[in-house]
Amino acid sequence: MTKLHKFFEYAYLFIAIIFIVETVLHWNTQREKAYLFLGFSALAVFMFFFKRKFRNKYNNRK
Repeated sequence: MTKLHKFFEYAYLFIAIIFIVETVLHWNTQREKAYLFLGFSALAVFMFFFKRKFRNKYNNRK
């Protein structure tokens, strides 16, 4: 189960990278869309660290 949790943690980082690339691509043409992608990338990075902390707490409890 821990390997699956680790996979989803790093999936959040992968998604954040995709959103950052989309932000860069849309920055000059559609600024509002770029801000939306930037917000989603920040949320994905936050979720990575949140899930990581939660998994470590769960593993230390055992």
